[in-house]
Amino acid sequence: MSIINTASTTRADLPSLDLMFPQELISLEVSAQLPSDLQIRPLASTDYKRGHLDVLSGLSVVNDLGEVAWVNQFHAMRATPGAYFSIVILDKASDKIIGVGTVFIERKFLRGLGSVGHVEDIAVDKNYQGKKLGLRIIQALTHISESSGCYKTILNCNDTNIPFYEKCGYVKKENEMAKYAPERVNNAPKL
Repeated sequence: MSIINTASTTRADLPSLDLMFPQELISLEVSAQLPSDLQIRPLASTDYKRGHLDVLSGLSVVNDLGEVAWVNQFHAMRATPGAYFSIVILDKASDKIIGVGTVFIERKFLRGLGSVGHVEDIAVDKNYQGKKLGLRIIQALTHISESSGCYKTILNCNDTNIPFYEKCGYVKKENEMAKYAPERVNNAPKL
């Protein structure tokens, strides 16, 4: 799988950040639609301190295992190039993350060894909701998925969020099933 990059961009706003993937993979069109005081970019290894988990906690239970564990997870995800693409929207003035999302690429044996993009963990800080930031996150992640050659991009959501995702161009299809593993004392992945 290869990422097709048809646009060039500068990294002037991203000096010395240790990013999960190149900034150039984020759609310039999506970036241009954000207010000038906000920035969309790949997750950086220093984003624990910018409130990454705080924003995610608006979505689900977050077990904060500390900065070292967070940074280790960041590096483990980045160690599989072309698989994980986590993005953030940053409020430039406060240097705080206000929106997050991830797409991971699943390689398949189906469809001529095709790939599928799975959108996960979309969250926007409650103080910034209603400003189309969730839409911009979905657009950016969908662009990454499609630029990676994925034949489809999918996501799971609860029924109340269906209208939002329909506005983003997604359609309801089939059903999701889940089986949760018994809880462990330490939720860190066993490697």
